[in-house]
Amino acid sequence: MPAMGHGHHHHDHGHDHGHSHAHATPPERWDHVFAIGIALNLAYLVAEGIAGFLFDSVALLADAGHNLSDVLGLAVAWGGAALARAAPSKRFTYGLKGSTILAALANALLLLVAIGAIALEAVQRFGSAPAVPGLTVSAIAAIGIVVNALTAWLFARGRQGDVNVRGAYLHMLADALVSAGVVVAGVVIWMTGAAWIDPLVSLIIAVMIFWQTWGLLRETVEMSLAAVPRGIDYDQVKAALAALPGVEAVHDLHIWPMSTTEPSLTAHLRMPAGHPGDAFLATVADMLHHQFRIGHTTVQVETGTACALADDTRV
Repeated sequence: MPAMGHGHHHHDHGHDHGHSHAHATPPERWDHVFAIGIALNLAYLVAEGIAGFLFDSVALLADAGHNLSDVLGLAVAWGGAALARAAPSKRFTYGLKGSTILAALANALLLLVAIGAIALEAVQRFGSAPAVPGLTVSAIAAIGIVVNALTAWLFARGRQGDVNVRGAYLHMLADALVSAGVVVAGVVIWMTGAAWIDPLVSLIIAVMIFWQTWGLLRETVEMSLAAVPRGIDYDQVKAALAALPGVEAVHDLHIWPMSTTEPSLTAHLRMPAGHPGDAFLATVADMLHHQFRIGHTTVQVETGTACALADDTRV
C-alpha cells in the first residue's frame, strides 16, 4: 500500500481545529463562570435537600436530586474545558480529551441510580403521603428558579460558539422550568390539601431526569465506541472528499470523537494523477472544518497500487 502523501493539518499551527472561533471567549474566562455556576447550584442543592428532609417533601428531595445532576453536569463540562487545554504526551498522544467522554458516561450511570431511588420513595409515599407545607415548598423551589436562571444567563453569551457551553446553558434553562413545576405543586397542595401531589410531582421530575439522562447515556456509549458524532453525516463527508479535484476514490474513512466536543477524521484519497502538494491538504482540512466542524484531520494520498484497506468492510 504505497502512501505517496500524508496530510495532517490544524489551523494556525499546521492543524485546523473546527471548534475554534475568531471571537470566542478565552477558555480561562469559562473557569470562573463554571466555578460560579457550580457554587450557586451546590449551595442551593444543600439548602433544598435539608428543607426536603425537614418538611418531609419528596418533591423537594427529587428536585434536589435533579440539581445534583446540574452540579455534576457543570463539573463534567468544566473538566472537559480544562482537559481540552492539557498538552499531549508520548503516553497519551491525544492528551486526556477522551476522559470527558468517560466522565459523562459515569455521570449518566450515577443519575440512573438516583432516579431509581427517587421513584421508589415516591411510590411508597402514595399510600401514606405526609402533610406538606405547600407554600414553604413553593418558596424554596422559587429560589431554584432564580439560581438556575442566573446560571443559564452566565452561559448565555457563549452558547452560540461552543457546544459544551450551550449544553450547560440549555440544562440550566430546563431546570428552571422543573423548579417552576415544584412551585406550582406547592401552591396546589396549599390550596387543596392534596398531599399525594407531592410524590406525583417527584415522579414527574424523575421521568424528566430520566429523559435527559437516557439521551446522555446513549450518546456517551456511542462516543465510547468511536461512533460518528451526532450532527455529522458520514455519506456527506465522503461525497465532499470524493468531489475534490483529482480524487478518484475515498476509502478507509473514519470519523470519531476525540472528546465530547472535538471530532477527528482520517481518510485515504486515491489520486492517480499524483500527489497535489501541501496546499491541497490544507484545502481539505479547511473544507472539513467549515462544512462539517471536523477539526482534527489526517489525510493519506495514494497514487499507485491499490490499498489493502480499500474494502470498507475491513479496518
